[in-house]
Amino acid sequence: MASSRRGSARSRRPSDMDPRRASQSSRRPSIDPWRLIPMDKAIQSPGSNDFNVVFVGAGNIMFGSDEGPWNHSFRFEHKLGPRLKVVALIDPAVERARSVLKKKCDSFVISAYQDTRVYKSVEEFIKNMSPREKPRAVIIGSPPMFRGTTLPGRDIEMQIMAHFPGVAMFIEKPIATGPKSELEEAFKVSKYITDNNVICSVGYMLRYLKAVQMMKQIIEENNLTVMTTIARYACAYEAIAKPEWWDKSKSAGPVIEQGTHFCDLSRYFGGEVDISTVSAHSLEWDENAGHLSKMTIDESKIPPENRIPRVTSATWKYDSGAVGSFTHVVALQGTNYSCELEIYADGYSMKLVNPYVQPVLYVRKPGDDFEQTYRFPDDDPFFSEVSNLIDVIEDIEEDPEAAQILSSFEDACKTYELTWAIRQASERSRQQKLDASKAAADKQKVKQASA
Repeated sequence: MASSRRGSARSRRPSDMDPRRASQSSRRPSIDPWRLIPMDKAIQSPGSNDFNVVFVGAGNIMFGSDEGPWNHSFRFEHKLGPRLKVVALIDPAVERARSVLKKKCDSFVISAYQDTRVYKSVEEFIKNMSPREKPRAVIIGSPPMFRGTTLPGRDIEMQIMAHFPGVAMFIEKPIATGPKSELEEAFKVSKYITDNNVICSVGYMLRYLKAVQMMKQIIEENNLTVMTTIARYACAYEAIAKPEWWDKSKSAGPVIEQGTHFCDLSRYFGGEVDISTVSAHSLEWDENAGHLSKMTIDESKIPPENRIPRVTSATWKYDSGAVGSFTHVVALQGTNYSCELEIYADGYSMKLVNPYVQPVLYVRKPGDDFEQTYRFPDDDPFFSEVSNLIDVIEDIEEDPEAAQILSSFEDACKTYELTWAIRQASERSRQQKLDASKAAADKQKVKQASA
């Protein structure tokens, strides 16, 4: 497809639309699923100028690992080809950064990394940056505990916007993992991003699955109203060897750190959640059913109050009146996870299975008691989210609907709010049970003493 300029990125942003339409646009954007092209069939970005990028974080999400399909650098290399110039790699673990950089320079993508410089912090990069190194996009893959606020040392988004006005950002999910008291901090960052018309995409890549966009298409084309969303996320705990993940004072807990993807997909289809309706229960580590036999970390080193639940099950009401539910389970061994999302509307059911590896979509329609099965073996939502971001930044597609950012920072804040509400609701119900048990025991003691 030949490329040509269309309206400026600013003119297409929700902030310039009617407020009600802007809210819907930021919450429920979608893409024709057949526009989501696999990475091996995609055409590289057609521009001729260098595209400067800064990577913040030299860990697995940015450079890949054996644990999963994530590897943002790989997708940027394929999208931008020889145009990609990584001007800086920022990570306080300098030796790790240099190690991954050396591997890149020893490969066929050396042109993107041969002039890359390693810095410990954004401040150090800014201090030493030359004018020609100004980035067009900053990719933030640092741990969420160090971002998503306006607080010093955890305000990387604010630093970038202060020093690089108008430069696009890609931010990994969840947007933060600080204490619940800091939730409003994330919304402050969101408002600043919106007020300054910054192009920003958050890494809820499952929204970019062809299967998810086909579900969205079915809903929109048939003018359906979602009645309920049912999500389940069962992780393979045996393969999770990071002690921090098992400590909710550091990870914020599995619903916030891991289950966030399915809470986000639930919101993507169900709409806004009435947070006051969230209720939840949990199976805790010290309950009989919560024993795990193949943990690879020593949980005894984690304070009891910080140990994660084995099961968290939540329900809520959407503003539309629909009902949502989510269950996160720490139970499977081996390496494969088991994840599903079901959507029901009048006459329709849609079930998304195994979205991380080989997505399968089952659809039942009116007039048919049997499900149709759709498989998507070559889909790569990681590439699709990067590809759409670059296309929006460069503003080069003929069709203004071709490139869409499906998860804004504001939208991600609302998902973060939901996951925190689920955690808090489960902790309240646990405390109520403990209080009731204690009250019953005290009553029994009084009864026995008076007998």
